[in-house]
Amino acid sequence: MAPTPATPQEAARPQEVAPSRPGRPLPAALRGALRRLGAPWLAAVLSMGAYCLALALHGSYPLGPRSRAVNDLGNQFVPFHARLWDLLHGTANGDLYFNWSSGYGVPFLADFFTYLMNPFSWLVGLFPRALADFPVFLVTLASIGLGAALMTVFLGLLHPGSGWLRALLSVGYGLCGWVLNDGFADPMWMWGLVALPLVGIAADWCVRRTRWVAGTLLVAVAWAGNFYTAAMATMAMALVLGVRLLTAPPGARGDRLRAAGRAAAMAAVGIALTAPVLTVSLLASRAAQPAPEVLYRHRPPPLYQLAQLLPGGHGGSPAPNIFIGVPGLLLVAAFPFVRAVPPRVRIGWYALAAGVAVSFVWKPTVLLWHGLALPNGSPYRAAFVLSGILVMISWLALAHRPRPRELAAGAGLVALLAVLCRDQGAVSTATWVLVAGGGAATLAVLAVLAVLTVPSGARTDRTRTAVTAALTGTVLLGSAYTAFSVTAARDRIAWFRPKTTLTPASLAVRAGLAGRADWPRSRTDPGPHEFANNDPLLLGGEGGSYYSSYVPAVTARTLQALGAGWYMRGRHTLSFEDPVGRAVMGVGSYLSAAHGRLTAYRAPHAPLLTVRDGPPPAAGGEPSTVFARQERLLGAAVYEVPRLTPAGGAVPLPVRGGWLLPPAPLSAAGRQVAGPAAAGTAFTARCAPGGVVVWSAPWFAGRVGGPGGHVEGAGKYDITANAASVLGRVPADGEVTVRVHGQGWQVVPERAVGCLSPRRLAAAVGALRGPRTLTADGHRLTARLPRGAAGRAVLAVPAVAGWSCAVDGGPSRAPASDGGLLAVPLGRGAGRLSCAYVPPGLRPGLAVSGAAGLVLAAVAFGGRLRGRSRPRPSKEARA
Repeated sequence: MAPTPATPQEAARPQEVAPSRPGRPLPAALRGALRRLGAPWLAAVLSMGAYCLALALHGSYPLGPRSRAVNDLGNQFVPFHARLWDLLHGTANGDLYFNWSSGYGVPFLADFFTYLMNPFSWLVGLFPRALADFPVFLVTLASIGLGAALMTVFLGLLHPGSGWLRALLSVGYGLCGWVLNDGFADPMWMWGLVALPLVGIAADWCVRRTRWVAGTLLVAVAWAGNFYTAAMATMAMALVLGVRLLTAPPGARGDRLRAAGRAAAMAAVGIALTAPVLTVSLLASRAAQPAPEVLYRHRPPPLYQLAQLLPGGHGGSPAPNIFIGVPGLLLVAAFPFVRAVPPRVRIGWYALAAGVAVSFVWKPTVLLWHGLALPNGSPYRAAFVLSGILVMISWLALAHRPRPRELAAGAGLVALLAVLCRDQGAVSTATWVLVAGGGAATLAVLAVLAVLTVPSGARTDRTRTAVTAALTGTVLLGSAYTAFSVTAARDRIAWFRPKTTLTPASLAVRAGLAGRADWPRSRTDPGPHEFANNDPLLLGGEGGSYYSSYVPAVTARTLQALGAGWYMRGRHTLSFEDPVGRAVMGVGSYLSAAHGRLTAYRAPHAPLLTVRDGPPPAAGGEPSTVFARQERLLGAAVYEVPRLTPAGGAVPLPVRGGWLLPPAPLSAAGRQVAGPAAAGTAFTARCAPGGVVVWSAPWFAGRVGGPGGHVEGAGKYDITANAASVLGRVPADGEVTVRVHGQGWQVVPERAVGCLSPRRLAAAVGALRGPRTLTADGHRLTARLPRGAAGRAVLAVPAVAGWSCAVDGGPSRAPASDGGLLAVPLGRGAGRLSCAYVPPGLRPGLAVSGAAGLVLAAVAFGGRLRGRSRPRPSKEARA
């Protein structure tokens, strides 16, 4: 029965709002607001709660003793967040522009934009530095919650319906297969989970022709948080918008074109607002050391890919991880049978999901999803967008109130899928528990809800509430069990062994390094990484280790040419392990993993800035050995570099520039058998007694023994480079013997041994003139030069682009390169040198961002003027 309308007198009578009392209903507007806010909060709480419950059951940090710091989570993100803590608290060597701690000085702004722009990352400043692992965990947890909450909001814009049910489906998005298998270890990517619904909300406003300025800001927030995953989210939402416009009820073609045009303009201006993020990162990527070549070898078999729809497992082969939980899967399977949904809508959305799924395994579109470059790792980083699309389909099915028969048809499809995929690696015992047990419970609950579509009294409302509560419990427990089973399966893989990041041992090392700090007069190098690949960021000091996608090619190649090692084709540089390399780079103290533990040592070193006579050596033929390149930068001869002579063991074959070692023979069981090759090959050389024997064979894989010890080489051209290493002292008779055991066919350079004179090295270092004072403040460096300075100043910093230097207040000019290090011509009588670093691409990016801001302001101002110019309705009309 319709309510009786109020009389005009009653309508005109002032209404008093009584204060809220127990048992008195809240005003309708307040109830609506609470209902709108309650659903997103429910999605956030359920998804975060399920994830925490899974970690507690598994015993994972911070709810158990198991470390979460696997792969890049330990090697990159915990150290980078420790660096962010240092920046926020003013204790970092450098600033947002430049990082003096890693790679002997590297740009940092692109790293910040890529790894640390998730707003939740900034929570690290609220905790003690020693607990940086915890805020890194919060980045993942909060991104899960916010992503689920925003997806709940977007689903309500996609189609009206129960907020509670939208929240339950959004939990499947917050804990989708991509999050549990890929995103958890890369907090920066987790912003993509937020960006997808953010961009979707902005696109929906374009359809409704409202809030263009606010939508543009949402796009900017999505791209600023992480442009990599935001680009994927924007592409996916462009496809979703296209399907929505094409499957909308027949109407004016112009309305669809206007909606598409508004969306394109919104995306363009929103992305332009974040232009510095893009320009700086793009130029840094172009200047970076190329990643190892990645081949897209083969697409996963169709059944293996379909098996990723089933929750609870972790396959051994790469594939898009897309599952969204049992309720979502059941509704996606039922969607084609829901007759209340128009056929064009069912066809359009299923075609979208199938097309996106195919695009993940076809090389041209794989490249498109990843910015036209195959990633060094999983080629399925965009899988979260398909999970989002599947959740949207599941909501469209549920919002149209599927009948029990339609739900049963969907359940039949799920059962058929499970049977067909039963032998796939991604299907485990947990999968069967979730699909059979959870699926049956979900089907029963949804069937009951379908019957209770028309309210018939308080008893029906109570039943509906009880059934919804049962579905909530099913979603919570099923999501937690899924997260637990995936985490447990992944931890059984040896490759996922966690790193030891912020532990009592590493904190003790950090304290010891702080006590030796002498920056910028000299560097304190943490040495070869022992805790994480970015130990200098984690421990402090100014070392050579640096692991990032933005390692400058100049840095990687300069350090490797001077005797430092690298991994991943130079995307992970290492510190020097030989005395001359350390001296050239101004390393006054360092850690070394001698005798099974880290020990601190002092070392003779050159100043960070040295004044040399004359111009840099003319560019010509590159010296053929590490020893000659080090001597050129040191400015003195400190090595004897004899030729190696075979002296026993397996006979090597002479090749150009060295010797080819035969592989050791193997038995049928794959073990080495006795024989000359198994004993290795001995080489001899003659040097002055008492010298330090340094071995340099960057691409050699095997064991090398010398007069005082041995080193293990893991070289592989040009993926892994060994550092030049000390093998002991030259014996009293002057004969140096090294015995080499190669892994397979290996080449030993004929000049692989250099005999260093400690006396000459000390004299060479003592002869170098440093500045009277040197200050390194953020991205600036200022020096007062010694009297009569002339020639050139050489900075022990790789000569990356972006530096400009001025002598005695003169014009700023880009410095030259001396052996890969920064070199500044001084002229005669120079007294003061100042250098500053500005990231390439920053200024043009700021200009584009400023122009986009003006466009946004103009649109906002124009909209306000148009709103004021419209005639307002009279009171009578409003009444």
